[in-house]
Amino acid sequence: MHIVFFADQHLDSLGGAQVSMRLQRRFLERAGHTVTVVAPRMHGARPDAANPADLDLPSMPITTDREYSMSWPGRGTDRVLDRALASRPPVDLVHVQADFWGAFIGHRYAHRHGIPVVHTMHNRVDVGIQAVTPLHRPVLAALNIWRRTVLRGSGDGSDGWAFLRGLAAGASAVTAPSTHFARRLERHGVFDAVDVVWNGIDDDLRAATLAAAPEERTPGRPRFVWLGRMSPEKRLLPFLEAFVASGIDAELEIIGGGGQRSAAERIVAGMPNVRFAGRLSYPETLARLVAADALVQTSIGFETQGMTPFEAATLGTPSIISDPDIAAELGGGLWAVGDSLAETLRRAASDIAAGVAPVPLSSVAEDFRQSSRTAAMLAIYERVLADSGAQNT
Repeated sequence: MHIVFFADQHLDSLGGAQVSMRLQRRFLERAGHTVTVVAPRMHGARPDAANPADLDLPSMPITTDREYSMSWPGRGTDRVLDRALASRPPVDLVHVQADFWGAFIGHRYAHRHGIPVVHTMHNRVDVGIQAVTPLHRPVLAALNIWRRTVLRGSGDGSDGWAFLRGLAAGASAVTAPSTHFARRLERHGVFDAVDVVWNGIDDDLRAATLAAAPEERTPGRPRFVWLGRMSPEKRLLPFLEAFVASGIDAELEIIGGGGQRSAAERIVAGMPNVRFAGRLSYPETLARLVAADALVQTSIGFETQGMTPFEAATLGTPSIISDPDIAAELGGGLWAVGDSLAETLRRAASDIAAGVAPVPLSSVAEDFRQSSRTAAMLAIYERVLADSGAQNT
């Protein structure tokens, strides 16, 4: 089977969706399938050599650090894409894992060629845009106008849910990376029955990470790690303010990059127990997670799954969770943040020091393996292709 992924951002760029898609591609290829990933060409530094499975579209940078870029959906991009894919094996299925230009380009391609679409919703568009601009309502209205212009017949409406409904209109199946997001999509009429398929962790890399980890906790004060993109919706700055206010004697490592790094460094300036590790490779990141006593996850309402607590849990590391939906999805092995993040940090540090930290559920480790996630997604692909074949006979 030849599956074409469509993404908003290149898979070598920073982000949870990109990590997930790289894993999906690897395990689909391991299962004998061909995967092509269509995404905007990167303009910043690339950490890895180009992958022949990548199909990079003409693009323009959209962030000052040149990490992220966009490709304009339209006839010019359509022609470039059609020429490039014509030299590859015939496409059996399109899997859109994008919310903006990548989604538009992918649905246009599928519609032109009569190919069925599976659409994975990675992003709560309304919350994400509200987090980065006070003008979220006119921005969403403009996005919906753009959607209706680029995707004819994709429905009316001007809010975030209307936008997602318009994208789902061209899909044969819609998946979401968490139960809470899937049910929310259904309640807002995005799709009648949304399949839940968690994002996963590389089985082999997980095993190697655990094998390399010490059997006993390394002595020392509590070790916290925060991981992610340094942007407003991730709430790094409020976390650092709470960390300072908590007064705990603990180490903190911050992994990732983004536009708020300078502001973050100012908050904890002069604190030798806080370290900014920058951007790390995926294996390095997992090694830091397994070595930590707790992961801190601070976004609220934005994450459709929140991969980092699941990655931590499958490595045996509990999390401090601000979002009640993510806490419920994990089911246990965590500190849920109540009214005060600072107080929760103090409670977690005390539990770690006393040796009574919560233990993540063993079921999470099993259900989060990428091999099981790929098997679940392949079942959806086969169902969609069977339905498509039945409709064409």
